[in-house]
Amino acid sequence: MVDRGRTQEPAWKPLFDAYVPVREWLARLAPDVAIVVYNDHTADFNFDKYPTFALGVAERYAIGDEGFGTRPLPEVVGDAELSTHLAEALVYEHEFDLTLCQELAVEHGFLVPMNLCFPHAGSGWPVKAIPLQVNVIHHPLPTARRCYRLGHALRAAVESYPGNSKVVVLGTGGMSHQLQGKRFGFMNEKFDQWFLDELERNPEGLAEIGHQQIMEEAGAEAVELIMWLTMRGVDHVRGSVGAVSGTACSRKCARRSASNLKGTKISTAAVGSPVMMTKPQPANITTHISNTRG
Repeated sequence: MVDRGRTQEPAWKPLFDAYVPVREWLARLAPDVAIVVYNDHTADFNFDKYPTFALGVAERYAIGDEGFGTRPLPEVVGDAELSTHLAEALVYEHEFDLTLCQELAVEHGFLVPMNLCFPHAGSGWPVKAIPLQVNVIHHPLPTARRCYRLGHALRAAVESYPGNSKVVVLGTGGMSHQLQGKRFGFMNEKFDQWFLDELERNPEGLAEIGHQQIMEEAGAEAVELIMWLTMRGVDHVRGSVGAVSGTACSRKCARRSASNLKGTKISTAAVGSPVMMTKPQPANITTHISNTRG
């Protein structure tokens, strides 16, 4: 819809309007790097080789071709130095077994939240980006708890980085939805609202949710929500650092967009609890939720 200039059409305007305060919030933060937690929809990874966790460690990331040609978006500039530090910290110190990608083409799971959150021109994006890909399509999947703990480790890795970078972490993935079978088009707004509440107030408890429960109550593809817990895990020490919270505004946007788009079958988006966290170390880290369904 963005590429085709249809964001102001009545059916789509409520969705895209909900991202206005998000873009404004991010503009105020002016991050240097965005770590995007997303899943690849078999554009760069395939079912014969699909990693549980994959981290981009390249200088640049091409726009992937998902079968319809590449989107007219600028190439994504990475931060190889920070990526390498994250890889070493996550593998050596926190014992997360990552697939490291020196070449990676990013697709809609990555590009939709980037496109919605960061206005860009033909010359490029306003931030560097690091893709962190999570397997949510080829079972066995990582547990919600494992994704949450990855967020803990990611925060520690960023905080130990000696460089002077301001980092934002985006958690992505669809809320309730199913794209196949007898329940095609299924949505459960009650579950979505519950998930937003638990994500904000009780992430430790929410991290115990199983894949089966998510798929039964919210649709098969809603298992993507476990990626939100990686983002939330980054913010698990809320209260131990200075925080400027955007919770009230962002949760209002999330609920409004989820409600207004209840009948939409093709694409939905919501925004939830962003928190700006400052600390004395050189690298600042921010968390933000971006729900996308392509």
